[in-house]
Amino acid sequence: MAMLGKRRTPKPAAKKAPTPRRAQQAASDDRGVEILRLAHDGRGVARDAAGKTLFVDRALPGERVEIAVHKSRQRFDEAHVREVLKAAPERVTPPCVHFGVCGGCDLQHQALEAQHHHKQQVLAEQLARQGLTLGDAPALLTSEGLGYRRRARLGVKVDAEGRIHLGFRARGSHHLIDMTACPVLVPALEALLAPLREQLASLDAPRQVGHLELIASDGGVCLVVRQLRAQPDDAQRWQAFAAAHELSLGWLLGRESPRLEWLTEVPDLHYGVMLAATERENAQEPVREPVRELVLGFAPGDFLQVNAEVNQRLVDTALEWLAPKSGERVLDCFAGVGNFSLALAAYTGMVTGVEGNPLMVERLAANARRNDLSGVSARQADLTREDQVRALLDETDWDLVVLDPPREGAEALSRQLATSRVSRILYVSCDPATLARDAAHLAAGGYRLVRSAVADMFAQTAHLEAVLLFEHPEIPASDVTPAQMPKE
Repeated sequence: MAMLGKRRTPKPAAKKAPTPRRAQQAASDDRGVEILRLAHDGRGVARDAAGKTLFVDRALPGERVEIAVHKSRQRFDEAHVREVLKAAPERVTPPCVHFGVCGGCDLQHQALEAQHHHKQQVLAEQLARQGLTLGDAPALLTSEGLGYRRRARLGVKVDAEGRIHLGFRARGSHHLIDMTACPVLVPALEALLAPLREQLASLDAPRQVGHLELIASDGGVCLVVRQLRAQPDDAQRWQAFAAAHELSLGWLLGRESPRLEWLTEVPDLHYGVMLAATERENAQEPVREPVRELVLGFAPGDFLQVNAEVNQRLVDTALEWLAPKSGERVLDCFAGVGNFSLALAAYTGMVTGVEGNPLMVERLAANARRNDLSGVSARQADLTREDQVRALLDETDWDLVVLDPPREGAEALSRQLATSRVSRILYVSCDPATLARDAAHLAAGGYRLVRSAVADMFAQTAHLEAVLLFEHPEIPASDVTPAQMPKE
C-alpha cells in the first residue's frame, strides 16, 4: 500500500523482435545481397546476413541485388530480384516480354555465351560428384538461341468472365501465362499465337479444348487440338482455320483414352538429318560435305528433338566420335524414330535399334524402309530390366553401343555395359545427374571418359543435354573395313 497514490513511471515498450524473414528482408532492402554463383537450375545463390542460403530467381554471379523472399524454408529461402544494384557484365535485356513470369525460359537475362559456360560447369560438377573428371572443357553444340523450338504444347483456359487464355504455365504454378509472343518458337509457330487466340474465342465450346500442340515439320505445320468432347460445329471452324493458315489439323478426342482423328488430309510429318563425309582431296584440312539426307517420319506424341540445328550437330558429333566402320555391329538403345540408328546404319550397314514402346519400334522400322537401310533391325525390349538388357548384350559381340534414355537415365543398362566387351559407348543424356550416376557405373567397369559435349537443345533455359564417349582400354576396336561414304 506504500505505492498507493504515487504516479508510476511507465516502462519503455519493448521492441518487437523481427521475425527471421522480416529481418532478412530488412537486411536485403538496406544493403542488398551479393550473388556468389549460379545453382544448377539457373538461380543465383547468395547468403543473408545470418548466413542462410538464398536461391534468387533472375540473378547472376557477381551482382548485388535487392530481393524479396517469396518462400521461406528451414535450410534455405527462395527469393526474386526487386532491383539490380550492380549488374553483371553478362546481363542482357530479355528478348521476351513474358520473361520472369512464364515458366518456359529462365536464363534470358544472361548472355548466350555465359549460358553455355554455366552448362559446361554444371556437367563438370555433376561428374566430379561421382569422382569423374574431364580433361578438357566440354565441346559446345549450339544454335542461335532464338527461333529454334519446332514443337510446343500450349495450355488453354477460359476464366469465369469468359476470357480466353493461351500459353505456357507460370514457373512453379498451374496458372497460364496469356502469351502474345514467344521468340524461342520457330517463326511459323510464333505467328500462330494471335490467330489461335481469336480462333478459340470464336468457338461455341472453348472450354472443351484442353490444350493445343504445335509442330513444325519439314513437311509443313501441324496443329493438334486436345478436344475433350466432340463439337461438330467447332470441328468445322477448326477445318476452316487449317485451310486459311495452310496447316494440317488433328483432333485428339475424348477425356480418357483419347483417339487422334485427322480433320485434314493425314500429313507426312518428318524431319531431315544430313549425313556428311570427310573429303581430303585438294584440301589442306578435312572438309565435311553433305552427301545424303535421311528422312525420318514421326507422329504427334512421338519424341522429337525440338531444336533441329542442335540435333544435326548431335548426329554429326556421334558420327565423328564413333568413326563407324563398315561391318561394325551397333546397338542403339532408346532408339526412338531412328535419330542415331539410321545415321550409323548408313556407314556400318548393321544397326539394332531397341525401344520399349511397340509403336516406336514400328516407326523405326518404317523409317529404315523409307531410307532403304535394310541393315536396321527394330526390336522391342524393356531397357529398365537387367535380365532383358543382359540378353541383348549377350546376343553378339557388339562393337558400338549408343544410348539416349529419358530423364530417368539408364542405370540397368549401364550396370550391364560395365561388364560387357563393347569397345566404345556413346551416352546422350537430358539429365546430367542421372548421366553422372550411370557414368560412374561404366567407370567402375574400366571404361574411360574420353570426350564430352554440351548440347544446348533448349537455349535460354537451364535445361542441359550432354554427350559422353567412353572407351575401354583393354577392349580393342573391331578390325573391319573403314566406312565409305553413305549410300544414296
